Amino acid sequence: MTAVSANLYEILSARFPADSAKPGFLLSDGAALSYGDLAEGAAHAAGRLKAEGVRPGDRVGWCGAKSPEAIMLYLGVLKAGAAFLPLNAAYTAAELDYFITDAEPAVFVTDAAAWIAEARRCAPMVEAVPRQADDLAVLIYTSGTTGRSKGAMLSHGNLAANALALHAAWGFSETDVVLHALPIFHVHGLFVALHCALLSGAPMIWLPKFSDAEVLAGLPRATVMMGVPTFYTRLLALPEFTAERARNVRLFISGSAPLLPSTFAEFEARTGQRILERYGMSEAVIITTNPLDGERLPGSVGYPLPGVELRTGGDDEVGVIEIRGPSVFAGYWRMPEKTAEEFTADGFFITGDVGRRDPDGRVWISGRAKDLIISGGYNVYPKEIEGVLDELEDVEESAVIGVAHPDFGEGVVAVIIGRGDEAGIIAQARKSLAAYKAPKRVIFVGELPRNAMGKVEKKKLREQYATLFTPG
Repeated sequence: MTAVSANLYEILSARFPADSAKPGFLLSDGAALSYGDLAEGAAHAAGRLKAEGVRPGDRVGWCGAKSPEAIMLYLGVLKAGAAFLPLNAAYTAAELDYFITDAEPAVFVTDAAAWIAEARRCAPMVEAVPRQADDLAVLIYTSGTTGRSKGAMLSHGNLAANALALHAAWGFSETDVVLHALPIFHVHGLFVALHCALLSGAPMIWLPKFSDAEVLAGLPRATVMMGVPTFYTRLLALPEFTAERARNVRLFISGSAPLLPSTFAEFEARTGQRILERYGMSEAVIITTNPLDGERLPGSVGYPLPGVELRTGGDDEVGVIEIRGPSVFAGYWRMPEKTAEEFTADGFFITGDVGRRDPDGRVWISGRAKDLIISGGYNVYPKEIEGVLDELEDVEESAVIGVAHPDFGEGVVAVIIGRGDEAGIIAQARKSLAAYKAPKRVIFVGELPRNAMGKVEKKKLREQYATLFTPG
């Protein structure tokens, strides 16, 4: 008996609409590409890869502009049984050299549109190359906030399990229209948003990036929007963003960085809708989600997806989050020692995030373990301090870090976007926090450093203010 292939392309394409003329991409210029166009482009991409000698398991790199052709390339890579290597176009030449040297792609594409145009001269691949569930599908590099970037190896089975779980958890159907303004070099845009749409045979309003005007224009046609927190703060800054404009959207989803409770509250006050926050990472895609039907609480990332085992220090205890399940990656590319360090003896991946679980299983994230501040021998979790500061009238947003201190080991420092004076902010914080948790210094800035997905880069802040408490 022949084993059934676990190739992710076959799982996704089996859900494409029966009417191949149904739009898949609704473009900014008013044009549309159909699901038939998508499948045809993927078939020719796979055919070209085979003609160029790409074998199952080989890596195929891509670094370029967001486009439907880049998705054709991605799906063609899967269909050919190779592994996709997406890279951020903002990387420097030195960074790209590291990734290319490490991953050794057989083919590297920078202009997907031109590459796909050339691929249409090649014979299309009709049948997908059979793959096992644990075969490599995507090699995606972590952001490398500490040490050199690591290539997370995601298999066909990992990605399929997560996509199917999200599709069910968020109630996707063929009637949905997804507003897609995310980058596609990252798991959020490439897997979470894209796979949910493809499994539904749903159209995507395909935007090169977040643009105020284009997102406002697209919202009345959309039923689902996925975004990072800055998408929502930008919308709330626009008077034209009203409850009426958001009326047809059944679900607003936020991830990739923590959503401020104040943003959650303001969005609900403006639209009558509660943003659904979820928690994920490159090594496991999405891990937990607030419920589609049920209570979405500000500050909480909800419950583990079906099949995901999650543990911390115990109910109501803060500890490092560990996970196990079908969507958890196999390990880091060519880093067996690092992989061994990151998994427990019983097979749980150590995420490096710190959090707790309510008795009913709801998860709350406190921050990254590496961001833990030890001041005067006490553990200080930055997110707790940020939660207090962000509620103050004069504070728009805060980032709390630990900086070397001659007396306390580390001193708590708050870097703030807002107004007011340092002494006043510290005094207000001390009304709600123990003295050892309250900031010892407050720095006012115009903006906080962020990565491509909107996460505050605290490593840069720690480097910038490393000598703040150094005498002289």
